[in-house]
Amino acid sequence: MRSTRRRTLAALAGVALLCGAAFAHGGREKKRVKTPREKLAERSFPNVVLTTHEGKKVRFYDDLMKDKIVLINFMYVKCEGTCPGTTANLVKVQKLLGPRMGKDIFMYSITLKPEEDTPETLRRYAKAYKVGPGWQFLTGAPADVELLRRKLGFIDRDPARDADKSNHIGMLRWGNEPLTLWAGCPGSLAPEKIVKEIGLVDWPKAEGAKGGDR
Repeated sequence: MRSTRRRTLAALAGVALLCGAAFAHGGREKKRVKTPREKLAERSFPNVVLTTHEGKKVRFYDDLMKDKIVLINFMYVKCEGTCPGTTANLVKVQKLLGPRMGKDIFMYSITLKPEEDTPETLRRYAKAYKVGPGWQFLTGAPADVELLRRKLGFIDRDPARDADKSNHIGMLRWGNEPLTLWAGCPGSLAPEKIVKEIGLVDWPKAEGAKGGDR
């Protein structure tokens, strides 16, 4: 009986030593450091759910941003300010980019008034401007849209001006997500210059990025 007890205790002691060694080894393992790309994505690209003007549900980072070159602006349909001019200007940019649109460059126009701009409203708007593949108009929950606006930097330091939605629609942001290269310009800039500016964040693309080669 004592012999059996001694063997049992010895076995348990062996297991404890193995577990202790494994724990010590695991404790020595360093936590993986996040890359600058991962840190930027967490800080600036909330992975909220949006709806395209075609009625498709998409995740902002996973589906729209990751591995792409993108151009982003904010707008709303019943705008009497700069929205119509900016949209018309981007139509010209779309034409200049030609077959690259929807292949390795994507444009996103996010409504500032999601409570008014339903997918159907945005679909009619896109159709009126003859928007082609690779350019999506997006709406979503008001809180999510506001979060995106702030995270993407479409804000004014003056709280009074920031509360006026018409002050947030004149700028464009574009970038190469895999290379973490980002810039911006007024939406009223000549289409040829906007295309030239996009070239500042253009290929070479990062390894593993999607899209066609130049």
